[in-house]
Amino acid sequence: MPALDIDMEEAKQTFQTNVFAVMEITQQFIPLLIASKGLIINIGSLAGIMPYVFGSVYNASKAALHSYSATLRLELEPYDVKVMVVITGGVQSNIARVHRTLPEGSLYLPIGDSYERRLMHSQQGAMSNEEYARGVVSAALKRSPKKWLWRGNKSWLVWFLKTYIGFWVFDLVLPRMFQLDKLKAIIKSRNKTR
Repeated sequence: MPALDIDMEEAKQTFQTNVFAVMEITQQFIPLLIASKGLIINIGSLAGIMPYVFGSVYNASKAALHSYSATLRLELEPYDVKVMVVITGGVQSNIARVHRTLPEGSLYLPIGDSYERRLMHSQQGAMSNEEYARGVVSAALKRSPKKWLWRGNKSWLVWFLKTYIGFWVFDLVLPRMFQLDKLKAIIKSRNKTR
């Protein structure tokens, strides 16, 4: 949902699932992880890296998970416990199983078609979940697993843009991709007629 249209209860549930549950599970299993010099794998998202339009709560929850994991990695390093974050791009899943509609009075109704397209965007060209899982397991079984593993459709592209171009590119591309520039023109036109 757009940031201005979020349901606060749903936002809390998203953080409960993507952040707080991971924290609780980590605390419960840490004695076993230390004893085995284990590896924690947290499933992050491209959405935690870039401002993926109409996904503010999910984006924020994944960014929080990334930050938690990076700190956890440093804190557990003395115990020989490793932490890997999988920055996940498009993977075939049921993430869009619930159809959402913009609420009455939403500021984004003039570009409702773009909002509707966004709902299934992650599934277009998505990597199969089997291929995704094989890659994650393969990376996890290496002697020195990566700290950040980029997997899934468009993950290499976002990594490249973030690494070599800069974050500014997302502010340029995403508004056009999801017609926020069109919305701006609509608003400007309305203001002229007043």
